[in-house]
Amino acid sequence: MKLRIQHRTTYRYSEKVQFGPHRIMVRPREGHDIQIERSSLEVSPAHRIQWSQDVYGNNIALIQFTEPASELMIYSDLVLQHLETNPFDFFLEPEAVQYPFSYDPETTLELAGLLHLVYPDDAAAVREWLHQFWYPGQTIDTLALLQKINGSIQYVFAYQVREEAGVQSPAETLKKKSGSCRDFATLFLEACRCLGLASRFVSGYMLSGALGADASTHAWAEVYLPGGGWKGFDPTLGLLPTSQHVPVAVSRHPENAMPVIGSYFGSAQALGIEVDVRVEEIGPISQQAQSMVKIA
Repeated sequence: MKLRIQHRTTYRYSEKVQFGPHRIMVRPREGHDIQIERSSLEVSPAHRIQWSQDVYGNNIALIQFTEPASELMIYSDLVLQHLETNPFDFFLEPEAVQYPFSYDPETTLELAGLLHLVYPDDAAAVREWLHQFWYPGQTIDTLALLQKINGSIQYVFAYQVREEAGVQSPAETLKKKSGSCRDFATLFLEACRCLGLASRFVSGYMLSGALGADASTHAWAEVYLPGGGWKGFDPTLGLLPTSQHVPVAVSRHPENAMPVIGSYFGSAQALGIEVDVRVEEIGPISQQAQSMVKIA
């Protein structure tokens, strides 16, 4: 399908302030199934912009502001081709079909950072929660285990929209039995790390109205499976991501994948933030794009 994604973020202050450098991550990650057809990024006040990629290949716009202002506006408008694929159509190496399994030494070295817990103080609570899905000495189908964890979060925990910044710790989410999509993704990826599986946080967009809106920013997780590579799991919906999910950024730490990261200086009062996200399907994927994807 062809999607148009518009994302506007506006910060307002009681008087002019000076803005520090801002990191903006709103450009989707291209790959064999996603190709950006056109894109534009508008930012005010006056600024200089540099594009780069971080260690995960995320597209980052680094903004240096050259004048103070009482309002900061960031607007991204892009069109992309997203090939519809079967999320279960992938191959696992024979040794990874059943859990537990171990990565080979070279893969372990490459994935080292994504195997370490972000919330080590919560490890005991997470491991206790995991006992209902797997216990030491048991052998279980790897995908079945991951889907049990994924589906249980969606079934047992209550989804809520949280306006507060940041992410709940896994222990807090377990205690409250509720959270936002980013909280559920964080619980899932830390559970995977407790199992010795490399995982990373994903932020992006979603077309479906399953979360009570026509479109929204969204968060889910990815797990590295030998043979299959990085495979997505959406614990908010209890499913594997589809063409309605558009990934923008991945990170070891959930708070490093936010769309906008920056600061301001001054005595002004922050009056609030407005975020408007629109994701609309504007047509089928072109034959040329589909052909290019197949060749890739």
